[in-house]
Amino acid sequence: MESRRPVYRPPAPPAARRHRKSVYIRRRVIVGIVLAFFLFVIYLGISLGFALSNQGLGASYSARAAEWGRTNGMGWAVTWVETEWYKLNPAPKGGKPQSGAFKTNPDRIKIPKGVVHTPWPKRMVSPVGSWLPGEGVWQPVGRLTAKGVPAVLVTHVRVDKVHTSQVAGIAWMDSTLLKAQLYSGSFIPGPLPGGKKYQFSAPVTPANSKTMVAAFNAGFRIQDANGGYYTQGVTVKPLRKGAASIVVYRDGVMTVAKWGRDAFMTNQVVSVRQNLDLIVDHSKAVPGLDSTNSLKWGKVLGGSFNVWRSGFGVTKTGAYVYVGGPALSISSLANLLVLAGAVRGMELDINTDWVQYAYYQGAAGKAINGGNGTNLLSQMSYSPSRFFSTWMNRDFYVMQLVK
Repeated sequence: MESRRPVYRPPAPPAARRHRKSVYIRRRVIVGIVLAFFLFVIYLGISLGFALSNQGLGASYSARAAEWGRTNGMGWAVTWVETEWYKLNPAPKGGKPQSGAFKTNPDRIKIPKGVVHTPWPKRMVSPVGSWLPGEGVWQPVGRLTAKGVPAVLVTHVRVDKVHTSQVAGIAWMDSTLLKAQLYSGSFIPGPLPGGKKYQFSAPVTPANSKTMVAAFNAGFRIQDANGGYYTQGVTVKPLRKGAASIVVYRDGVMTVAKWGRDAFMTNQVVSVRQNLDLIVDHSKAVPGLDSTNSLKWGKVLGGSFNVWRSGFGVTKTGAYVYVGGPALSISSLANLLVLAGAVRGMELDINTDWVQYAYYQGAAGKAINGGNGTNLLSQMSYSPSRFFSTWMNRDFYVMQLVK
């Protein structure tokens, strides 16, 4: 007889038990995500704390926080904050420079006959037009050669016709009396491959200070410079054809070049530091400096904001000129380089904490330190001791007497 008993099927697990299991899994996932988030926040907090105590990241806490943000992938946020700040706090327009901005009675040094040196430049034309007393007059500074010849001259001029209370400093350096050396940093450009150490890095040693006359900042962080970096026979970052480049040769001579046109890699090249594109070429400001091409003129703030900027150029006589100061757009920086005699020029670093030129006194052949130094502008954030400090982790240039 056929059985009518239903086929046996094992009972399904209670719905409530399945629901409790899925809720348990979701809670574990949520707890894991929250825990990971808090650990990440704690890590960022500790990292930021170390950054705020690091003098090498800036003189001010705001500068250190900005460097920390850019290093940790928040450069877009830092740039936005800086942009908004400069919109709300634009450079002052009009007015007159502070008393004492220009030295009306510069020192005079008579050069002995028969000494080979680069002819000194004529009084620098003011961007405003007519001179104020002492404006644009060159003054010899820094230690002298063994024959008593100055290798560095400085002057000061107003930055442009609009921001007439703001003053830029200009240094002129004699290439026949000086040799250049690039000092590399652990932060800029970063460590050499294989843990190899830089031969020249901060602090400047007593031995190297014996002929030191001046030191000044280099360019942007490597990731922002749109260019490469070469030193000690190592390409730290590939060189870009067409990039503005400071090239130093084995004999200590340096130049500003459009890479691949004015300079090429040879066995005489000891360092190449690239930063953006030339802003002065053939003794003129290049076209398009007022455009918003952030890649060409620097994605960090671009070129239109009037902020602290620095630049470097080479003249037709082979002399070097450094320009640094507040309230400078990239156009006004280029104009100052042209007025200082540059046939080719480039922008270096920007913002208050990173623009610095210092010159040093002392008898030739004697070791010096930061106490022997004077800043090109008194408003520069760091003291001249910066280049003698172990925490200095950015690259910079040192100018030394040839003899």
